[in-house]
Amino acid sequence: MAIKPQNRTPLKTLALLVLLILGLFGGIVAASGAGNPVDAWRPKLGLDLEGGRQIVLAPVIEGGKQINSQQVTQAVSIIRQRVDGSGVSEAEVTTLGQSNIVVSLPGNPDQATLDSLKQSSQLRFRAVICASSSPGVPAGCPSPQAAQPAPSGTSTPKASGEATGTPSVKSTPTASSKATSAPRKSTPSPKKTSSAGAAVPQALRADSTPSPSGTATASKTATATPSGASTATPTASASPGQEQPQTKPKNASDVAWVTPALTKAYQQLNCKTAKGREQALAPVDKPMVACQTDGREKFILGPSEVTGAHISDASAGYQTGQNGVQTSVVEVALSFDKVGAQQFEKVTARLTPHPEGDPQKRFAIVLDGQVISAPQSQAVIRDGRASITGNFTLDSAKLLADQLKFGALPMSFQVQTSEQISPQLGSEQLKMGIIAGMIGLLLVVIYSLLQYRALGFVTVCSLAIAGLSSYGLVTLLGYTHNFRLTMAGVTGLIVSIGITADSFIVYFERVRDEVRDGRRLRSAVETGWGRARRTILISDGINFLAAAILYVLSESSVKAFAFTLGLTTLVDVVVVVLFTHPLLTILSSTEFFGQGHKWSGFDPVRLGAKKITYAGRGRVSIAGQRPAEGGTA
Repeated sequence: MAIKPQNRTPLKTLALLVLLILGLFGGIVAASGAGNPVDAWRPKLGLDLEGGRQIVLAPVIEGGKQINSQQVTQAVSIIRQRVDGSGVSEAEVTTLGQSNIVVSLPGNPDQATLDSLKQSSQLRFRAVICASSSPGVPAGCPSPQAAQPAPSGTSTPKASGEATGTPSVKSTPTASSKATSAPRKSTPSPKKTSSAGAAVPQALRADSTPSPSGTATASKTATATPSGASTATPTASASPGQEQPQTKPKNASDVAWVTPALTKAYQQLNCKTAKGREQALAPVDKPMVACQTDGREKFILGPSEVTGAHISDASAGYQTGQNGVQTSVVEVALSFDKVGAQQFEKVTARLTPHPEGDPQKRFAIVLDGQVISAPQSQAVIRDGRASITGNFTLDSAKLLADQLKFGALPMSFQVQTSEQISPQLGSEQLKMGIIAGMIGLLLVVIYSLLQYRALGFVTVCSLAIAGLSSYGLVTLLGYTHNFRLTMAGVTGLIVSIGITADSFIVYFERVRDEVRDGRRLRSAVETGWGRARRTILISDGINFLAAAILYVLSESSVKAFAFTLGLTTLVDVVVVVLFTHPLLTILSSTEFFGQGHKWSGFDPVRLGAKKITYAGRGRVSIAGQRPAEGGTA
């Protein structure tokens, strides 16, 4: 049977929808891997529906010191970041009593995730050897081929063509110390603020094009103390950061640390993903590759030279000028203890002489494997008191100050209890929720069949496609983004039934209005779609906007509800455009629907359509009205 010409476009649209659905479920097969084929088609469930593991952590303080409330709050924040960074979603991190921390993880977390919860937080200062915001070989570093021969011994290669001015880290003026200014060039560069709270530091691209910059900096030199990093040649290892350099590095900034394996690890590092930003903590005396917390820049860093344990205080506020008058410049004031001050002076003395724009003028502040700030050293800090300035706001400066002050927690955590917990709601509540959704769906189907007769089956098919698509998306997101379906998320899916049905009703009623005005069904479908489409898009747009605002402003379970509601709203738009409208267009060309059978839902008599007759001389006559000029409607 030949395909009618007017149905070719709708059939192509339906074919596109079929390909999208096949691609969706093909993605589930690919993402689930070679696991249990039955479990592969099940959405991952949250803590309230599946249960999981609950771990109670007790802090172990170095030297028997007491933990304070600020340290507990910071510990909760760091543990939550570790859990989120490992890809676990819908986890709960709370406090128990004055110091204990309770971590509840859905499902059966792997051993690496459990081990990461017990380790102490590591805040370290590392010299920047190379840095770039683009793929390839980082600026200022040799290529993988060039890294194989023995380096010439020079420790500070310059990046050509760079001239940018950045704010500086200066020592706080005191009677006993002065800040030595570093040479600067006159061309200023734009500034940005990083998500970590500090202004985005100078970023040098592989093509020698500078990126926006804006943090001030200081650094320290390697020492052989326990907290610092030894500059001895590391032993060979399979790890890229521990591969033995062919020439012994002179200091922590020496490019001799950059081996072919380390350069390859840098090139493969993807800072745009959470897994890419979460790097394993490197030994203190080894180089490493790392991402900035906002993912804009990645680095090759030298061994650790100062640890956060030597930070005595950090605060944020407005900078005070030399005349004692408060200025409008927001700064982060940083001070070290005696040991940290000595190490910091050595580092800044080595970094400060480098010209503006040279990556090796910078040092990175690394918290749990991520760079929270990478300022440039503009002065030799001799008294252990530094001022970090940049494009800060008070809030962003306070965030950085808190990370510096509490980021290196003088504690690790001991597991007090670790036990599998049963679902908070369980399969019975999930079953009741599904039953409630099925009842709602059944009522919508009954109403559609009574109101629209055979046309109601279009509603049923559209709801089935929408449900299948939503189920596939939730399952796929479980494997690709570890999305877990909670009871709140199930509620969002149930609510979406009414939203989806509402779109079909708007469309059908527009078409029926056109039939009442005397149009043939084929023409009524196209005219009604043109009028209904705008209404549907506006309605779904408002629903999506409400879901997005709720997702951003809410917490915990409400966020899960908002996510599924927004997801199903997008599905509704796709189903109406790619399924409902093309299907109704095809049905309008059939005799059953096109001729207005009494069970079709488009019976002109039942709808009270106006009777239109030809009155001659190009005029039409509508029952109850005077003849009008023009052709038949």
